[in-house]
Amino acid sequence: ICLALQILTGLFLAMHYTSDTATAFNSVTHICRDVNYGWILRYLHANGASMFFICLYLHVGRGLYYGSYMYTETWNIGIILLFAVMATA
Repeated sequence: ICLALQILTGLFLAMHYTSDTATAFNSVTHICRDVNYGWILRYLHANGASMFFICLYLHVGRGLYYGSYMYTETWNIGIILLFAVMATA
């Protein structure tokens, strides 16, 4: 659910965002002030990232608790995916 929320809000925010260094701040203020419900999309996207990482850490913790690290191939793939997500954040 967290990943789907991130993708959807990211797509909607990308429709109004410009990444040029001169206009990036103005595009964020435009999203918050002028776009209908843009402020809530921005805050859902920002807080959704934190919730996504909380879910990831809980998932890893559950794997440690249940001893899933015994299945080394699956565990290693999961840890690589965790680091990949951390690198893209």
